[in-house]
Amino acid sequence: MIQNERDLRHEQVLSVARQMMTAARTAPKGKGIDVVEIAMVTGDDLQTLSDAMRQISEETGMKFFLRDADNVLQAECVIIIGTREQPQGLNCGHCGFPTCGARPAGVPCALNTVDVGIAVGSACATAADHRVDTRVMFSAGLAAQRLGMLPEGSKMVLAIPVSASSKNPFFDRKPKEGK
Repeated sequence: MIQNERDLRHEQVLSVARQMMTAARTAPKGKGIDVVEIAMVTGDDLQTLSDAMRQISEETGMKFFLRDADNVLQAECVIIIGTREQPQGLNCGHCGFPTCGARPAGVPCALNTVDVGIAVGSACATAADHRVDTRVMFSAGLAAQRLGMLPEGSKMVLAIPVSASSKNPFFDRKPKEGK
């Protein structure tokens, strides 16, 4: 039997993406409390995500959402990682307020934010180990958050489009006109 890489590529990328999700799950968490949410966007949902990014660009005038929306359509899948809001009760002041109780509603717990960053870093390191291309996108994360692609209440969502092609589609991107 002869198997051509082009015929296997999509499943290979999805396999790596699943490993990225595992790496994000097993990444260290503040106080050992897991508040991280992770999902993979594939198929028709990539178009839904891209369309939501275009809508945000229209609302905000931020043209980089358009460029990133094109990139989402060039990806085999997109990993989304966010957090449930859960203060860790350290009263550390890292969020800018002296205690967890003094932190106003809507201000994220700094440890939750750090947990998302560490999870994203672990996922991207796994992708690099398998030589697939990625880029961390705030824009696609915001669109995924608005679409409710993670469980209700998930915040600080970041997205990682994943691709394996002869040229990284997430590098040397041409900016759209405007912001």
